[in-house]
Amino acid sequence: MERAVKTSPRSMNGEALSLGGITKIFTSRHNELLAVQSVDLAVQAGEFLAIVGPSGCGKSTLLQIIAGLISPSAGKVLLGNEDVTGQPAHMVYLFQQYSKSLLPWQTVEQNVKFSFSHRMHLSRTATRERCREYLDMVGLADFRDHYPWQLSGGMQQRVAIARALAAEPRVLLLDEPFSSIDALTRLDLHALLLDLWTQKRFTAVLVTHDVDEAVFLADRIAVLSRRPGIILEIIETGMPRPRSPLETHENPKFLAVRHQLLSHLLAKPESVDARPH
Repeated sequence: MERAVKTSPRSMNGEALSLGGITKIFTSRHNELLAVQSVDLAVQAGEFLAIVGPSGCGKSTLLQIIAGLISPSAGKVLLGNEDVTGQPAHMVYLFQQYSKSLLPWQTVEQNVKFSFSHRMHLSRTATRERCREYLDMVGLADFRDHYPWQLSGGMQQRVAIARALAAEPRVLLLDEPFSSIDALTRLDLHALLLDLWTQKRFTAVLVTHDVDEAVFLADRIAVLSRRPGIILEIIETGMPRPRSPLETHENPKFLAVRHQLLSHLLAKPESVDARPH
């Protein structure tokens, strides 16, 4: 049965992330493309925020700007009170293509170790214990000596999640991390991610094209328009935690928020001038 958690993550003090006037223009020799325009967004510490929108609306571009992987054409991103001008040490980006993000020539344990060994000076024993702790969290402690290519897709994504969390991020950015996984494995990983988020209370920002995924995981959902991406609405999911894959998907509130999102995403496109002004 679902039950409400007494302390909502949005009741925690302070903003983890703040986006002010984020605009991105991609330029080539013969063309300029306005990808996202004047995006303002605040994410509270410990919050789980999802960003959804039509294909090509700039969701991943926005996430890469938050991560400091690319620079905005205008506006700025703050992590706490600090400008994000590069890749912050306390922010981890979990890629969609998990098989390409893992190092195939290293074992599962070595892949997890890679995320923190360069900035945490731990003994060999402490390093091994830390790897085992996070692999145990994702149910892969018995596979620590395997190589990524010896694991299924879902297991590889569990390794990627363990590696991301072993770095102890204040903010975890997720770029459609479950889109290449079968439906049942995806539900299993949703539940795993929420369990780990509840334990560690990091701030999570998820980009996804999957409406059900966004509603199930998030506290709030930012809906982007077609390109150039602007925020059309921010929707509170308003459902209790913890959430279960079966019961939450049958919750009337879940269905209402899902309907609200689809009404945006399935609306007929209006004529949009994507040239920068």
